[in-house]
Amino acid sequence: MKILGQIAFLLLLGESWSRNTKVQSSKKSPHGTQAGDGIQPSPEAVLSAGNISNNRAPGGISRGESSRDVAAGARVAKQQTDEMRLHFLKNPHVTCNDGTAAGFYLREIRGSRRWLLFLEGGWCCYSKETCDSRYQHIPRLMSSSGWPLTKTGRGILSSQVAENPYWHNTNIVFIPYCSSDIWSGTGPAPAPPPSQRQGREKERNRNTNATEYAFMGSLIIREVIKDLIPKGIKQAKVVLLSGTSAGGTGVLLNIERVANYLEQLGAEAQVRGLVDSGWFLESKHQRSSNCPETVTCSPEDAIKVGLRLWNGAVPGRCRRLYKKGEEWQCFFGHKLYSTLTSPLFVVQWLFDEEQLKVENIYIGRQHMSNEQWQYIQNLGRELKNSLRDVTAAFAPSCLSHTVITKSNWMTFQVRGTSLPRALHCWDRSLEATRNNRTPAKGCPFHLVDNCHWPQCNPTCPTLVDQATQRELTLLQMLVAMGLDLQKLGLNPKKDKDFLASIGGNSG
Repeated sequence: MKILGQIAFLLLLGESWSRNTKVQSSKKSPHGTQAGDGIQPSPEAVLSAGNISNNRAPGGISRGESSRDVAAGARVAKQQTDEMRLHFLKNPHVTCNDGTAAGFYLREIRGSRRWLLFLEGGWCCYSKETCDSRYQHIPRLMSSSGWPLTKTGRGILSSQVAENPYWHNTNIVFIPYCSSDIWSGTGPAPAPPPSQRQGREKERNRNTNATEYAFMGSLIIREVIKDLIPKGIKQAKVVLLSGTSAGGTGVLLNIERVANYLEQLGAEAQVRGLVDSGWFLESKHQRSSNCPETVTCSPEDAIKVGLRLWNGAVPGRCRRLYKKGEEWQCFFGHKLYSTLTSPLFVVQWLFDEEQLKVENIYIGRQHMSNEQWQYIQNLGRELKNSLRDVTAAFAPSCLSHTVITKSNWMTFQVRGTSLPRALHCWDRSLEATRNNRTPAKGCPFHLVDNCHWPQCNPTCPTLVDQATQRELTLLQMLVAMGLDLQKLGLNPKKDKDFLASIGGNSG
C-alpha cells in the first residue's frame, strides 16, 4: 500500500493515476455546448500525460471566424498530420534525469508563424529515495529510453479543426517531462560511468544524495528553442508556452526566460503563457518537514528540499521579493503572477483533484469527514480569490484535473463560453492591443464560476464512484462517502430545487 500511495502522489501536478471523471464525448457543435456519453480512459491512457496517443511506427468553425480564416484553414489542412515526430536535442550535455538524451516532438505547419510549446506534467522528486522510487515505478518521467518515435495530440494539440478550431494550424512542440524538477533545474549532467573504484565510492554516496541524477528542466526548454531556430521559430509572431499540472507551473517559472531568450535571438514574437491546473495553493496540513517519502511531504516542503538538489531557477523579479531560502514561494502562481510581464491565461478547476489529494482527500475512493468537506468548500473560495486580479482566466466550479489536452475540452463552459472560445477572445484582444486597436466587446476571457458548490456548473465532468464505476451526482457521491446531508445543512426535501441544480451534470 505504501508503494501505491507513493505512485499516486508522484503524479501530483501531473495527470491523475485514477481519474474520478469520465471523458465525455462532444456533439458536433462549434462551442461544445452539450456533453455526450462518457468513456472511462484506461490507466495507460491516463499515464500518457497530456492525453497523447503513442505511435511506435516511424469540427466546426466558430461563428466569430471570418471566411478568410476558414479558407486558410482549408489550405493548410492538406499539410497537416496528427503525428508529432521525435527529435533529440543536438546538445548532448542537456539530458534527462538518467543521462539519456532529452528531446521534443514536433508537428510543423508550413507557412505558419504561430508556435505552441507544451510542457508535460508529472510532479517531481527531491531526494535519493524519492528519485529512486520514481525511476523504478515511472521511468518514462526520468528517461527517454522508452519514448515512441511519434505522438498524436489531443485537445489544443490536435490538428483537427473540429477538436481544435483556433490552434489546429499551429506549429506544435510537445516537450516530454524527464527532469523531475518542475521544469526549474539548471543542474549539471551526471558523470560518465565510473571505474570500479569510483563505482564503490559512488555506491557509498548514494546513501546521502541523488547527484547521480541530472535536473535540467529549464535548460531543456532553452535547448528546444535553440534547435527550433532552423525550423523558423525566430520568424514567429506568437509563441504560446503552455503546460498542464507541473508543466503549467513550469510555464510560470520559465515564461520570462523564454521571452528574453527569443528577444536575444532577434525574434519579434510575443510570448504568451497558458497554465492549466498548475495554479496551486499552499497546503493547510501540518507535516514533518523532513519529507522521508513523497506521500508524506507537502508541495512546499518538497520544493524547498528540491530546489537545492535541482539548482532550481525562479524568475528574477519574484526571487528579489523573498529572502534567501524563501524562493520556493515563486512556485505558487498567486505569489508569482504580479511579477510577470508576459501575458498569461490561467485555466484552473476550482476544486482541483490533485490539490485535494495534498490534503488526503480522494473523491469517490474513501469516506469523508465533515472537516474535509468544509476544506473542499473553502478551497473553491480561496482559489476564486487568488484569481481575482488575473486578467485572463477560465475556472469552472468542478472536481477534476487538467483539461487543455483532452479531446472533450470544448464541452466545458463558464457562463456560456467554452474554453477554446475564451482563449480565442484573449488572443484577439492581445492582437488588437499590439496593433493599437480597441479590443472587441462581447468576447470574454476572464471567466470564473459564480456558484460556490463543487459540480454546480452543469458542464462539469461526470463523477465516478471508483468502487462501482457508476456515474454519480455530487449528492450521491457525498452520501456514498458517508456524509450526512442534513448535518451539512442540506435538507433534500426542503431544498429540492437547489439540490437538483447541483445534483446533475447533464448540461
